[in-house]
Amino acid sequence: MTTATRLTLALADGTATLPEAGRIAVFTPRADADLSALPKERVQVITPLKPDYDYFASLGYDCAVSPEGRYCAALLCLPRAKARAHAALAEAASVTDGPVIVDGLKTDGIESVLRDCRRRVPVSAPLSKAHGKIFSFIAGPEFNDWAAHAPQEIAGGYVTAPGVFSADGVDPASNFLANSLPPKLGAHVIDLGAGWGYLSARALERDSILRLDLVEADHAALSCARQNVQDPRAQFHWADALRWQPDARADAVIMNPPFHESRAADPDLGRAFIRAAAGMLKPSGVLWMVANRHLPYETTLAQSFTSVTEAAGDTRFKILHASRPVRQNR
Repeated sequence: MTTATRLTLALADGTATLPEAGRIAVFTPRADADLSALPKERVQVITPLKPDYDYFASLGYDCAVSPEGRYCAALLCLPRAKARAHAALAEAASVTDGPVIVDGLKTDGIESVLRDCRRRVPVSAPLSKAHGKIFSFIAGPEFNDWAAHAPQEIAGGYVTAPGVFSADGVDPASNFLANSLPPKLGAHVIDLGAGWGYLSARALERDSILRLDLVEADHAALSCARQNVQDPRAQFHWADALRWQPDARADAVIMNPPFHESRAADPDLGRAFIRAAAGMLKPSGVLWMVANRHLPYETTLAQSFTSVTEAAGDTRFKILHASRPVRQNR
C-alpha cells in the first residue's frame, strides 16, 4: 500500500509524470506492491523473482524476466541489494525514452540511491511518505557504468552475478553444510533455494545420486547455477520453493534457507522452507539444513518430522538433520 500511496501522490503533485501513451516498465516490484496508480493495460512488470512474477501475472499484468523493447516510462521499485539496485536502475534508464521513477523504503537504501543519482542527473524533489521516498529523472546514458556486469568467476571456478546471494564468494554456511553432508544422500535429492548451485555441485560429488532438482526463485541465480552445475543428473526449476512440488517424492532435501525479506531477520521464511521440504519427501526421507545459530527452527522441525537432531555446529552455525516427515500433504 505504501508504494501506491507514494506513487499516487507523486503523480498528483508532479514529482513524477507519465506520457499519455506508450508502455510503462515496472522493475522489480515485490508481491505486496500496489500498482493500481498505473494503467494496467500499458504496464509490463519486469522481475527475475518467480513469486513476484507469478503474483503479478495472476493479477493480469504482462510480465517478463527482462525488458522487451523500449518504454515511454519506467518505475523502479528499489531492490534491497545495492548491486542489484544499481543494475536495475541502469537497465531502466537504458530502455526508457522518458521519465524513470524510483521508489523505495529508507531501509532498502533509497537515500543512498537518491544521493548517487543527484551526482549524475537532475532529479525531481523527492516525495517522502510512509518510511520511503520517490523521485524521478529523465532517462539517459549517465548510468551506463552501473549496468550489470557479465557473470564473474569467483574462487573455486564458480560463476556468480551481481545482486545474487553470496555473489562474491562461497557462503560459509553453505560450505559448512556441504562439508557436513553424509556420503549417502539417496538417489533423488532436492536442493531447495539452490542459489547459484554451490550445494548442488558439492552434493553431486556422490555417484549414488541419480537425480538432483535445483529449485530457485531468482532467475539470475539459476542462470549461474546452470553454468556451475553441468551434470546430466541435475534438473533446474525456476520456481517458488514454497509452492513447487516434485513429480516424485525425494529421498533427501538439502538447503540453506533465506531468512531475510527485509533488513531484519525473519525466521518465518525459514520455517516455511522446512514445511515445504517435508511435503517433498518420501516417508523415509531426510532433511539436511544449515542455519545461523540464533534462528529458532527446532520447533517447526519437530512439528514436521519424527526425528530431529543437531548433527554439527559451531558458534555461528548449526547443521540440522530431520527424518521421516510427519505430513506428506501441505
